[in-house]
Amino acid sequence: MIWSLTADAAEFAASAESWLLRDPVRNTVMLTVLRRLRSGQFAEDPLFGWATTGDGAVVGAFCHTPPYPLTLGEVPPGAIAPLVRELIEADRRLTAVRGPVSAVEAFAAAWWRPESGRRAERLYLLDTLRPAPAPGKPRIAGPGDMDQAARWFREFEAEAHIERAVDVTPLVSARINREELVWWEDEGRPVSLAGVSAPISGMSRIGPVYTPPALRGRGYGSAVTHAATRKALDDGATEVLLFTDLSNPTSNSVYQRLGYRPIADHATVHFA
Repeated sequence: MIWSLTADAAEFAASAESWLLRDPVRNTVMLTVLRRLRSGQFAEDPLFGWATTGDGAVVGAFCHTPPYPLTLGEVPPGAIAPLVRELIEADRRLTAVRGPVSAVEAFAAAWWRPESGRRAERLYLLDTLRPAPAPGKPRIAGPGDMDQAARWFREFEAEAHIERAVDVTPLVSARINREELVWWEDEGRPVSLAGVSAPISGMSRIGPVYTPPALRGRGYGSAVTHAATRKALDDGATEVLLFTDLSNPTSNSVYQRLGYRPIADHATVHFA
């Protein structure tokens, strides 16, 4: 396997995007990253890579946009060790790696820093959307919601142990401008928030989903997820996805009741 690395998203797209689009469900994260960079979202010190066989066919890919973990796609087992060597030689600093369990475990075993913790995740795909009754109604977030949405993003990331070196506000602003954030409101006040990406090759992903602790247990998270999923379908998505934390049985059962089914196990491994 031969790895090609670049900091240029356009170069990466020219070489690997057609391969990513063959399976937009399993390559959802990298496709979403590419679209956000194209729309003007800034990424500090990005790195992208694609693996090819001797005849030049792409067989795997990754992306790394700090402070997020390095994201692995469907990478063949034989390509992991060469990728680790390339990253070490490039003196690439990683706080974590995420992706399909088998690829992540192989990467973590070959990486030079020890594992300090991990998060088990599951990728779900919508079958048939089922009702999620709760008091209130949905509303698309607008510019006037910036401060509260940014605050809730920060609270979500703190709970999910996502470390961010830059302000979350530009990301939230971009998602509001693209109408990608949905509130659930009860008695005129926001009680839950969900993100929904615009469809890419028919694929849309829900996330994050956040309800403040004091408002949990009332069905708001289910309701806002239902509303975000409904928006994705109305916007033309034929496949709607979401990731869950397997340590949270409540959210996993909620999503299955909404009509999502598990299709793949993923993991995030953090390094010391």
